[in-house]
This record gives sequence, structure tokens and C-alpha cells, in this order.
Amino acid sequence: MKALTIGRVAELAGVNTETLRYYERQRIVPKPSRSQANYRVYSEDTVRRVRFVKRAQELGFSLAEIAELLSLRARRDAPCGAVRERAVAKIESIDQKIATLEAMRAALTKLVGECASSGGPLSECPILEALDANGKRGLEKK
Repeated sequence: MKALTIGRVAELAGVNTETLRYYERQRIVPKPSRSQANYRVYSEDTVRRVRFVKRAQELGFSLAEIAELLSLRARRDAPCGAVRERAVAKIESIDQKIATLEAMRAALTKLVGECASSGGPLSECPILEALDANGKRGLEKK
């Protein structure tokens, strides 16, 4: 197995060296051994692991969730269903976020629609009025 420097791992994995150091502190990447000159020395498996982490992050998994996935992957007796459960939970979380974002968009669209133009007095701006917790309207959920 070839020994790699932190810079080389970062380059191959498409991250910067600070990301690798952060992953070490978070125990996402195991602490590397050290050379006689006290440089970090990584295995080629570290590149694969970091790529796994980055791809999982792209799919919305947090580092804590990724640590669970990595732990499951390390256990040869772990069922695939355990990973599937986490993926299904992530889909549900994403669906909730989408619903929240759609509600936010609808509320803002309504407020923009109520704003006749940008030429009226600021004191009558329906958007600012709705954002003011003490305002007449507030943000009504409809």
C-alpha cells in the first residue's frame, strides 16, 4: 500500500488539506501515522473514504450521519437494510425541507403580489409590515 502525504490525499480526493484535518478531528478519517519527519502519512484507502464522505454530503447527509454509515460499512455483519433505513429517513427529511421551502416561497410570492409597486411610501410596504412582529398584519399562515 502506497503512503500518501496530506497534500496528495487532498488533491486525489478533491478537498483541501484543512478539510482532511477537520475530518481527522471529527474522527471521520482515522488519524494517520507519522513519518520520521513527523509528517502525516495516509493510506490510499483514505482517498476512497474522503470521496465517500463528499458524495454522502452531496446527498444531504451530515457528518454524524456519515459516521454512522461508515461504521455500518466497517461491520461486515451489518445488514444493507440498516443503510436503507438511513437513506429513507434522509429522503423524508429532504421532503420536509422542500415543503418548508415551498411554504416560504408561497408566503413571499403573496407578499410581493400585494406590493403594488416600489413607488409607494415605505410606511405602507406590505412586506415590511408582514415582517414586523408588532405590525397590523404579521405573517399569517394560510
